[in-house]
Amino acid sequence: MQDLALILSTTLMYSTPLIFAALGGVFSENSGIVNIGIEGMMTIGAFAGAAAGVIIGNPWIAFIIGGLAGGVFALIHAIATVSFNADHTISGVAINLLAPGVALFASKIMFDGATMTPTIPMENKMPRPLNGVFPAGGVLDIIFNSYATVFLAFILVAVVWYVLYKTRFGLRVRAVGEHPGAADTLGINVALTRYSAVIISGILAGLGGASMSLAVVSSFRPTLISGQGYIAIAAVIFGKWRPQWAMAACLLFGFSTALSVYFGNPALPFSINENLLSMIPYIVTLIVLVIFVKSSKAPAALGNPYKKGER
Repeated sequence: MQDLALILSTTLMYSTPLIFAALGGVFSENSGIVNIGIEGMMTIGAFAGAAAGVIIGNPWIAFIIGGLAGGVFALIHAIATVSFNADHTISGVAINLLAPGVALFASKIMFDGATMTPTIPMENKMPRPLNGVFPAGGVLDIIFNSYATVFLAFILVAVVWYVLYKTRFGLRVRAVGEHPGAADTLGINVALTRYSAVIISGILAGLGGASMSLAVVSSFRPTLISGQGYIAIAAVIFGKWRPQWAMAACLLFGFSTALSVYFGNPALPFSINENLLSMIPYIVTLIVLVIFVKSSKAPAALGNPYKKGER
């Protein structure tokens, strides 16, 4: 039972950054803008969060700064794709090259040439709101004594679902993602709506990166994100561009990571090659995409440029 609780706890911990980033992808792509740049936005968010955590010492301020850093790079992506009708994939790939480079450059300038930030003290990491609520070492304590970012991620799933499906803004986001010409005729500002959705996407991706550097680990390093942004995009596709199903996909991918961590425990009576273990999340991602990508129906205008006045 203890082992199962440990696997569940690790699943929640590693799913959290993916959930933040996947929610960002849901927002952007429901507006019609492909956001391959989530990987880069997570990376810059992870760096900004860790750097702020070291310098300021307040994890919540650092967390917000991480989100804002992702939003800045999302703005660049929005300018390229919305204002200049650049190819969404090329712009996203450019973000994925630019953001890690900026993070590495800034790290070397701010921390005496180091490619990683100093370790954040335990008291300056994200808090555990349920710490001490359950008996120490018990099953409930192992599962639910998690960082605040875990609970915030699940709350945001409900918030994003409500915004997309129960508010006027969400209706506009989905309208410009399905038929921007029709939305335009109804007086909806397509460019402004897409800008808003993409920037929100970047902020959420930045929060995902910051949750890695402020909770899962205690610092930033260039390999910290290492493909999680792409896994989040896969979760969006698997979840059919809906927040609740994207969350379910993130939990699946987080569970695969938890299994790789668990089976890598040297205390187990058997051992598995660490290279094989590290491949598990990516193998699961590929299998899920192969099985479900054909049945997923993307927003009709996803990836298509739109010029005002076109029908």
